[in-house]
Amino acid sequence: MGRTYIVEESVGQYLSNVNLQGKDFVSGLLIGQCSSQKDYVILAARTPPNEEQNENLKHPKAKLDNLDEEWATVHANQVSRMLPGGLLVLGVFIITTLEMANDFQNALRRLVFAVEKSMNKKRLWNFTEEEVSERVTLHICSSTKKIFCRTYDIHDPKSSAKPADWKYQNGLSASWLSLECTVHINIHIPLSATSVSYTLEKNTKNGLARWAKQIENGVYLINGQVKDEDCDLLEGQKKSSRGNAQATNHSFDVRVLTQLLLNSDHRSTATVQICSGSVNLKGAVKCRAYLHSNKPKVKDAVQAVKRDILNTVIVICFVLFSVGGEERHIEYSYCDLFCSVLIGGEERHIEYSYCDLFCSVLRRR
Repeated sequence: MGRTYIVEESVGQYLSNVNLQGKDFVSGLLIGQCSSQKDYVILAARTPPNEEQNENLKHPKAKLDNLDEEWATVHANQVSRMLPGGLLVLGVFIITTLEMANDFQNALRRLVFAVEKSMNKKRLWNFTEEEVSERVTLHICSSTKKIFCRTYDIHDPKSSAKPADWKYQNGLSASWLSLECTVHINIHIPLSATSVSYTLEKNTKNGLARWAKQIENGVYLINGQVKDEDCDLLEGQKKSSRGNAQATNHSFDVRVLTQLLLNSDHRSTATVQICSGSVNLKGAVKCRAYLHSNKPKVKDAVQAVKRDILNTVIVICFVLFSVGGEERHIEYSYCDLFCSVLIGGEERHIEYSYCDLFCSVLRRR
């Protein structure tokens, strides 16, 4: 039996309203959350047209060649950077004309693997073996509105397509839970003289690995309590008439305790390293994660917060490095770019804060 995708009705409306505008197809991303039993899709994001490609297309290509995998992965990386904890790019969709309805399955397969591979390169964390490894491809015919939903195992490059159920539900994320966390960081990353051939981005990512391990191994207090990871997050909540836990408070406060010193059982060796420079990251990282309310476990909540902490720090670094590489000390305030989505019964902002130094660059993007 294939996986089941529970989809917010507004996503169906969004896909129905996509206008091909004379094109053979339009593609985009599906965003939501995985669970062991089913997956939830709460957003769809159309991949914007590549203006540079359009200007260079003096000679028409074959129609399938116009599915620009590189541009789609760029879009996926940008969207993935803006998502709060708990939300992922679950797969891709494509809407085609009736004439092209039978030609896109192989292209979709290539695209979903390319998107996942590209996003994995930018992360400080890895998926666990217990997590769902299937990603979805959705094909819609613009004329007949017929839907073909299939999944692929991204851990197996040779995996074949499996049929999946695509079911709409109104108010899907209305009862979702939010988790908020503030982490103070003070990270010093020496840039080894032997790795001058690496980009600043790669050097910094390598340097953040030790700090990332501290975050992974930290102790997480949820509303001031340490809970067993296999406990229900909503344990102790009142029961509704249907017997499900009813979250009277949709928000949870999370605090992180990291180990400062090694245990006496461990021995450390001092090393001398010739450096060409250093990167220092200092400040407060404010994170927010969202979690479905269908019997969530404590470990699911902790994992969502961990990954948002790691994602937020690495993304801030990437934004800094993409604008300018000269050596300098920067102190800055933030401005916000966001879109909104209904989560936890309220309109929530999928928000990202960028320093005001780079706002003009980001607006152009």
